[in-house]
Amino acid sequence: MSDTAKAVLEGGPDDLPARIVPVTTPGADLKIELRGGYEHFRPSGRQKDTSEGRLPVYTWWERTEMPG
Repeated sequence: MSDTAKAVLEGGPDDLPARIVPVTTPGADLKIELRGGYEHFRPSGRQKDTSEGRLPVYTWWERTEMPG
């Protein structure tokens, strides 16, 4: 079993490379790099049963563009 914390992503772009992602700091917002910007997700307080066990759900709330 892995010691890496993971989360389930809900919402945001349909072309996210993964919906189950590692979490560096559990409970903190997540920032996923995609197509020249970042998709931002926040903890929802909910959990979901997945193929990797019961994981916290993070919901999409905004996109920011990278400078340049």
